[in-house]
Amino acid sequence: MHAETLLEKARTKRHLVATAESCTGGLIAGAITEIPGSSDIFDRGFVTYSNAAKREMLGVSADTLEAHGAVSEQVAQEMAEGALAASVADIAVSVTGIAGPGGSEHKPEGRVCFGLARREHITVTKTIDFGAPGRVAVRQFTVNHALELLIGGLDDAPPPRDRPLLSREG
Repeated sequence: MHAETLLEKARTKRHLVATAESCTGGLIAGAITEIPGSSDIFDRGFVTYSNAAKREMLGVSADTLEAHGAVSEQVAQEMAEGALAASVADIAVSVTGIAGPGGSEHKPEGRVCFGLARREHITVTKTIDFGAPGRVAVRQFTVNHALELLIGGLDDAPPPRDRPLLSREG
């Protein structure tokens, strides 16, 4: 349901979407591209499970990773901003977290950090502790929340001036 809403809203706004995923391993991109016509709005997805991939593909700073760890709002911010920089998307969501099993006292299982970047806007980050309902559940909660963030990020976004109507419009 969320992916269909995202497709409709992004199509109306003429925005392209990118994803930068760690703990979900591409499930957000998969949820979007499962919908027919998603090529109208989906530019690309980055699956950056390792720290090396985060650095190489998205430009996440080694200093940020060392200072805050991969599961941090700082890394989520750099991931989302890196996805915008490495794409033609107008909006990008990032996720990095501990799906489980495992975790630590300071970074428990179920903790996920999100980033939402839009061109010419300040990047927004947030952390949600989903608890420890299991790996599958944490990943699904993360996908749903990431799609909600994208939908919300499109609410006040004006259409790009230089982008023609999408193929399924008008």
